[in-house]
Amino acid sequence: MSASSAAKAAVPIPFPPPSDLEKASAEERVRWAADTFGDQLVMTTSFGIQSAVMLHLVTRIVPEIPVVFIDTGYLFPETYRFAAELTERLKLNLKTYNPAMSAARMEALHGKLWESEPDSAQEELYKLTVKREPMDRAVRELRAKAWLAGLRREQASTREALPVVQKQNKITKVHPIVDWSNQAIYRYLKQHELPYHPLFDQGYVSVGDWHSTKKLEPGMSEEDTRGGAAKRECGLHEPSGRGDFSI
Repeated sequence: MSASSAAKAAVPIPFPPPSDLEKASAEERVRWAADTFGDQLVMTTSFGIQSAVMLHLVTRIVPEIPVVFIDTGYLFPETYRFAAELTERLKLNLKTYNPAMSAARMEALHGKLWESEPDSAQEELYKLTVKREPMDRAVRELRAKAWLAGLRREQASTREALPVVQKQNKITKVHPIVDWSNQAIYRYLKQHELPYHPLFDQGYVSVGDWHSTKKLEPGMSEEDTRGGAAKRECGLHEPSGRGDFSI
């Protein structure tokens, strides 16, 4: 980022943001975030089905932005290969964060926590261990005050009312493509000759951890493919509820 952007990062952050961001383009939203937060802006990626869109869109405007990738230890082999491909192709400033506890150790001590009932203490421990703690660590180490995320209203009922900008605990989240449809995503990918995740051709419309991701079958919605609608949110995009966390 430029020196001017870095200087702007020291200016108190205006919140709520300008109301016209709802009518702005995705590129304009990214520029607003970059101008407002400077070097305290990061973005996340899951290297999921459509992740190339956000990665391409954002890095054309902010080439050196830290791209945070939370590697849960439960990702598909195809996801790791897709991540390597996009990192090289788009010259990403990738910052990979892993849980402090390995998957093997967590299972030995606590069992398969992802099989727990929704909203149970065991499920919350899983979310904390594999998603929230690594992301909070990333935010602290990168000194981030704002976070660009590729969430879209069309993806799930839990996201239908998602604003362009919101607070999640102590951090500001910006959703540049929140109002994009699947058709808009497809057009952008084709226009810029960007790839879908390789599992798209095998019937997956959303990809996360291998244990909670299903192919789209007749009668299913997109959110049903990620552990069922009751567990659509993996924890990363939900407030931690912890005063010592930023997210």
